[in-house]
Amino acid sequence: MTNLVLNVVVLAVLVAVSWRVLRRLRPGPLVCTAVVMCVLTLVFDTLMIAADLYVYHPDKILGVYLWGAPLEDFAYAFAAALGMPVLWTVLGARGRERTAGRGSEHGRAAEDER
Repeated sequence: MTNLVLNVVVLAVLVAVSWRVLRRLRPGPLVCTAVVMCVLTLVFDTLMIAADLYVYHPDKILGVYLWGAPLEDFAYAFAAALGMPVLWTVLGARGRERTAGRGSEHGRAAEDER
């Protein structure tokens, strides 16, 4: 399996699983985050590849590079730009639900003591 196929599958699953949350989020911050993540990927992947920290098997990548980073590396930036806001939203909602539940129990316990 090539990196491109793996990236497409992972991104498709990520979008499918998180679509209900993604459609409620504002697109502006998501796009801005994706652009920033891609710029960071461009710079730091190029530096890490130039320092020989890792190499790609030529049969597993397309061979298209932006500066020094293979095109497939940018899928991880998109996954982070989409996945993290979804996780933040879902986990934040769960935290608010738990806090609201505890607050009402605390209130009842305080009233019972009086």
